[in-house]
Amino acid sequence: MTLLHSVLSLVLSWTGLCSVLYIFSTGLVAVVALWTVRLLLRHTWYSHRLSCFSKPQTRSWLLGHLGKMQSTEEGLQQVDDLVQTYKHSCCWFLGPFYHLVRLFHPDYVKPLLMAPASITVKDELIYHHLRPWLGDLLISNGEVWSRKRRLLTPAFHFDILKSYIAVFNSSSKIMHDKWCRLVAEGKTNLEMFDHVSLMTLDSLLKCAFSYDSNCQESPSEYVSAIVELSDLATRRRENILHHWDWIYWKTQQGKRFKQALNTVHRETETQLDVALTARRRKDFVDIILLTKDEDGKGLTDEEIQAEANTFMFAGHDTTASAICWTLYNLARHEDYQEKCRQEVMDLMEGRDGQEIEWEDLSNLPFTTMCIKESLRLHSPVPGVTRKYTQDMVLPGNRTVPAGTICLVSIYGTHHNPTVWTNPHEFDPLHFDPSNKKSQASHAFIPFSSGPRNCIGQKFAMAELRVVVALTLLRFRLTPGVNPELGSSSGRVRRLPQIVLRAEGGLWLQLEPLNRCAGAAP
Repeated sequence: MTLLHSVLSLVLSWTGLCSVLYIFSTGLVAVVALWTVRLLLRHTWYSHRLSCFSKPQTRSWLLGHLGKMQSTEEGLQQVDDLVQTYKHSCCWFLGPFYHLVRLFHPDYVKPLLMAPASITVKDELIYHHLRPWLGDLLISNGEVWSRKRRLLTPAFHFDILKSYIAVFNSSSKIMHDKWCRLVAEGKTNLEMFDHVSLMTLDSLLKCAFSYDSNCQESPSEYVSAIVELSDLATRRRENILHHWDWIYWKTQQGKRFKQALNTVHRETETQLDVALTARRRKDFVDIILLTKDEDGKGLTDEEIQAEANTFMFAGHDTTASAICWTLYNLARHEDYQEKCRQEVMDLMEGRDGQEIEWEDLSNLPFTTMCIKESLRLHSPVPGVTRKYTQDMVLPGNRTVPAGTICLVSIYGTHHNPTVWTNPHEFDPLHFDPSNKKSQASHAFIPFSSGPRNCIGQKFAMAELRVVVALTLLRFRLTPGVNPELGSSSGRVRRLPQIVLRAEGGLWLQLEPLNRCAGAAP
């Protein structure tokens, strides 16, 4: 009886287990089937609603343009082809998962960027992947975003920016003195991103945290981690399977992202701690700590950490890209470079020192034209994405349905031949004041536009003018040689990640001018 009872129990237990497994697997199949049906119905609905936009050739109805969007030189050339073919916009499907409208004309971009913040939300295609890094400032929506924006705006007031000019001067001098020492050693061919990124980080730490890091004198683990995060975030966007967190964090790329993330957050926390214990002047940290909303509430500790992370990244990496590409463009156009240099020399004539002052920024018209033209030709941020909580009406009786991802191509708008004459050529006269009246609104949007534009654009433009002016005062620039390629980098392969970089770096040849002779040994 005991043996029979044991056998019967075993049979019943296995039968019960099989029943449970059968029910579970049947339920799982049903859930997957329901999810698939909903996904296909959603895809069909968006395909119909977006039929008012031209659609480039797809692999199939289901796959759409999956795998065709590249973050490479060829990817930018693909945008050029889209602009040439479709003039203003087209739809773009990444399988049945993401439905986009790509826009590259001022008349189509303007109504989207100028839409009220209350109906504008950040999408999951790009910004979701940045949340672990930058927190919620870039990706928060509605009243949450509006409140943070109001609290942060005082940090970028003109009175605050004026005090930063001395910092831009001193950080530039440290970089230039280092260049002079390298040139004296026979190293005249330098990669710009390595040096300029450290310089802009140095400036930012001094401006935001009143901290003298001495980071320009040694390689920065933080800068290396930023470069890796940008690369990994771009790769993740291109691999549809990595869009699901539960898959991504188990991959080698996901683990590398977390390691780099720890480095970046650790550095930000260190700077916050230093700033709180060493107060010297009113800076970014003071303002975000002290500012209150209309209810008397300030930012939480988590929000302060997120804003500091965002400012650390956006305040140095995008500006470094803008400076590097401006120097590159001037190196390729000796006549414009010389005209800028003469403008700076005329401005500095009769002065004992070699520092740019706040009042000088408005007295560098041609240099500013060259900077703006570089921002047009090589926009540090190639594009931004948005979603809207209501349908958006565009010209030509076209409607973007609520929930559609709108990819505003800053690069495409800046290279649109229906908007710009010779859009692929570096021509500062695009920004001659006499041409401003004929320039379409939103033809030039390097800092985006509207209520969700770049809050730090005045900071960036001030630093750009100071660094470019002082660099031309002290060095003559010509295209350099990429050691890996063994050829001149007069033409480079662009690398559009979160910010625009160059494959293998951006190499320039430096020739010190007389003003470099006084550099510290």
